[in-house]
Amino acid sequence: MKNVIIGTAGHIDHGKTTLIKALTGRETDRLKEEKERGISIELGFTYFDLPSGRRAGIIDVPGHEKFIKNMLAGVIGMDIVILVVAADEGVMPQTKEHLDILNLLDIKKGLVAVTKADLVDEDWLSLVIDDITSQLKGTFLEGSPIIPVSSTKGIGIHKLIETIDKLTDEVADKDYTETPRLPVDRAFTISGFGTVVTGTLISGKFKEGDEVQIFPGNKTSRIRSIQVHGKNTSEAYAGQRVAINLAGIKKDEVNRGNVIAPIGSMKSTMMLDVKLHCLKDSNRVIKNRARMRLYLGTSEILMRVVLLDREELYPGESCYAQLRLEEETVAKRGDKFIIRFYSPMETIGGGEILDSNPPKRKRFDEAIIKEFELKEKGEPVDIVENFISENSREFPSITDIAKNTVIPQNKIELLTNELLEKNKIVKFSLLNDKYVIHRNYFSELTRDVIKELNTYHKNNPLKSGMLKEELRSKLLGHIKPKLGDLVINKLREDGIIKIIFDKVALKDFIPEFNDLQSEIKNRLEDIYIKGMYAPPKKDEAISQLKYKKEEVIQVYDAMIEQGILVRVTDELAFHKKVYDEGLEKLKKFIKDNGSITLSQFRDLLETSRKFAVALLEDFDRKKITKRIEDKRILL
Repeated sequence: MKNVIIGTAGHIDHGKTTLIKALTGRETDRLKEEKERGISIELGFTYFDLPSGRRAGIIDVPGHEKFIKNMLAGVIGMDIVILVVAADEGVMPQTKEHLDILNLLDIKKGLVAVTKADLVDEDWLSLVIDDITSQLKGTFLEGSPIIPVSSTKGIGIHKLIETIDKLTDEVADKDYTETPRLPVDRAFTISGFGTVVTGTLISGKFKEGDEVQIFPGNKTSRIRSIQVHGKNTSEAYAGQRVAINLAGIKKDEVNRGNVIAPIGSMKSTMMLDVKLHCLKDSNRVIKNRARMRLYLGTSEILMRVVLLDREELYPGESCYAQLRLEEETVAKRGDKFIIRFYSPMETIGGGEILDSNPPKRKRFDEAIIKEFELKEKGEPVDIVENFISENSREFPSITDIAKNTVIPQNKIELLTNELLEKNKIVKFSLLNDKYVIHRNYFSELTRDVIKELNTYHKNNPLKSGMLKEELRSKLLGHIKPKLGDLVINKLREDGIIKIIFDKVALKDFIPEFNDLQSEIKNRLEDIYIKGMYAPPKKDEAISQLKYKKEEVIQVYDAMIEQGILVRVTDELAFHKKVYDEGLEKLKKFIKDNGSITLSQFRDLLETSRKFAVALLEDFDRKKITKRIEDKRILL
């Protein structure tokens, strides 16, 4: 069933609370002071059943200008607004301010209830309705029904209910697959139950037992129980007024302005990128770096407005800006907000969140303005691509993207798959998550790898390649080692590099000896071929040649790396041809005899015990043979 939240708005003492009592039979004023003074101070909540069978939640907001912050906390999540105007007074200052706020918050549906219609004659009522009609031009309520009522005598109440019921048909269905978010407007303790928070569930759904986090902050909890419209239920859905009993949370650990959401699903921020609008009827301008009050969700936060392309924002104008907050908050792209002057407190504008976790922005930067334009007008896939592009160096995971964009993780999967098909991104799978980078960043990374390896090959022409660990440390040291290995493997798949054991080289690189080095190489080969199964130690071989020691060592190491010589101990190596011949003799002997002893192998190669032991232990390490007591068998 469709869930609908209806809210009131209007000037103080125009009969909002009395009208709700006429609609529902229940009062929403709950404070002693409210009853004594006859005005609403805090938010009031109730519900009623419509003729269609729908049960609608109702929020009664205070009309006094002193309590505008309470009114703002109540507007979040409203689907339909009843703008209340008293027939005996007509449109008043708070009527206009509330209407401005509703427009800025992009409320879609509503109607006007002209209360106290029984207190005026028909001519006066007609004049008031004409004035209301004029005031509504250019607002979301232009052309909406205007219904005269008397809450005390019941005049027009039935028609008002029928009109509300018809409007609920036009309210868009909620997407219950989105990340659930509950901006808290009340927190209190019930003896024997613990801490309870209330609010309008603006997206997704919660169920009993869900693990949740109190944002901003790190406090986590479990939903012990849920109430909707005063009745226990196992689940709550977007568009419902919800009371949640949080396990293990003290009352002072959660307040109005907090958001209840799944653990790790959001990321706190001190900055917000926004599209900002200054009210056309404002008597003030918004100056760069002006200190103001931000109303976002149910929170009130002091902040400074940084205008990105101008020094002042005049009435009726819009621009891109960054809000730099004095305390943390959480938000989602598309969330609406209101700003009011720090002092005197009056509403001057509002806007829409474009990025809830941006870096600090430079002013008068054309590239940044273009980025803001994309964020304002782009589709979700554009938003995801832009986030990946901005954060590719950190290799964001699907989980990271979901947390920062507040787009459900399953949708991020679909959007990244779409980008992958368009060759816009590169995706890596690691453990239970996937990591993505933009194709442009991967191209930059590829160029950096090619440049790094070219330099290495130039400086080390005899080495088969750079150690994989060294390359990873230089260019990918800021990410997980296993993720760095995946990037290197991707470069190999793309034909950019080759991997030789623990080394990396450009695909077409072949170590080359110059004339002198070739001469040294040939001399060393002669020594080791002649040495057969009793070769000299490294130092002995080097000392036999009349070249500079460092030059011979360089060639010797290159021959080891290239496999011309096979090292079996730190000081002992065999020529590859000799090594392979010895291995073949061993294999044939074991196949003919079932096993071989050390002495048999020594005699087979006509060498000493020292060299036979070195070779056999090397074969064991390489899992070619296995020692069982004094014999060896093939594996």
